[in-house]
Amino acid sequence: MKSVLGFVSFVLTVGGLAGLLHDWVGGFRLFGFLRYLAPDGYEVYANIVFVVLGIALGLLGQSLGRRGAGVEGHRNECRR
Repeated sequence: MKSVLGFVSFVLTVGGLAGLLHDWVGGFRLFGFLRYLAPDGYEVYANIVFVVLGIALGLLGQSLGRRGAGVEGHRNECRR
């Protein structure tokens, strides 16, 4: 689960940043498939949402990873 969230987080964050660069600079076409998710006229707002959502999913994945490690460590201590 953590690796899936990490991958989705990476794609959304980099795709959103690439979309913002494309809108501001022009001609920058990395992760172009995310532009199909943005409604016409709202590309900048959609790319900002992609970046924020990507960061949020990355933080969620890290939180789940830490919480899972803590639970396993606690279980191992209880078995001793």
